[in-house]
Amino acid sequence: MAKSNAQLIARLAEDRVRVVDLSYAIHGKLPRWPGDKRVFEAKANATIQKHGYFTRSFWMLEHYGTHLDAPAHFPPGKKTVDQIPPEKLVGPAMVIDVRKEAKKDADYRLTSERVRRWEGKHGRIPRGAIVLLRTGWAARWPNERRYRNMDSRGVMHFPGFSVESVKLFIRRKVSGIGIDTMNVDYGASRDFAVHTVSHGAGFYHLENLANLAALPESGALLIVAPIKLQGGSGGPARVFAILS
Repeated sequence: MAKSNAQLIARLAEDRVRVVDLSYAIHGKLPRWPGDKRVFEAKANATIQKHGYFTRSFWMLEHYGTHLDAPAHFPPGKKTVDQIPPEKLVGPAMVIDVRKEAKKDADYRLTSERVRRWEGKHGRIPRGAIVLLRTGWAARWPNERRYRNMDSRGVMHFPGFSVESVKLFIRRKVSGIGIDTMNVDYGASRDFAVHTVSHGAGFYHLENLANLAALPESGALLIVAPIKLQGGSGGPARVFAILS
């Protein structure tokens, strides 16, 4: 796997690979977590017309848009976003496509049996991999009502990982997990058990990912570039996949 990743990087230098952006542009009208009111603000500090150059200041929540959850987000996780080792932010992308399951059941949670079926086709998930769950939910973006999929009781319904699948990933020693919904736990979760178990194991999460349809199930190299915010529970991230 290390050799294939080195080959990808060499091909990138020769313009022989494609780079896919898995991030959404940030502005103030993206789907928000229920209860979040003030999510993003930006204002011009200088303009071309008045100052001859352009700068802005901005404010935003750490967990908004395409973002990374650091392990410190949920105990017993400890590392803040600036403490995640950089080598953990680069790794092979393993994409598990559960669109069929999610279409039948909005509350679908990835099972360990489904992961083993994926491994039967693509091989064992390697150490340092970043496992991405493609649910098809990105097709609902940026419609907040459809993306949250909230019922009359205020309960959201969208797919996610299960604790049993995360425990399998812990044994595989992956670096992190990601998803094309707003939460790695399924929408109706109240205890956020996946967050607790995975952060406790030192995993980071990528949430609100875009363009997973452009990735193969294996063979891509993922580069995760979160804001290096000292003491942060997470932060906005630019996520790239390099394809040969």
